[in-house]
Amino acid sequence: MTKQMPPEYYQLLEEIQAIDFVLVELNLYLNTHQHDMEAIKQFNETAQLSMQLKVNFEKKFGPLMNFGRSYSNYPWDVDDTPWPWQV
Repeated sequence: MTKQMPPEYYQLLEEIQAIDFVLVELNLYLNTHQHDMEAIKQFNETAQLSMQLKVNFEKKFGPLMNFGRSYSNYPWDVDDTPWPWQV
């Protein structure tokens, strides 16, 4: 059974998903518009925001990814919180 998480957990996870959706769209656009400097700037700013959101999320709620893509607190907390695909 998955434990219930606080509302902030779901809010932050949804924000990460929205930002990562923007990154996918910008990536697709830039595949055909390689010289659009404003889109590249927006992509880089959004990528930085995505990384910051993920670091903040993981500090509060534990890892988002496994197999070495996220750090663990002590004690080992990889199995403490629900994974994003479980909520």
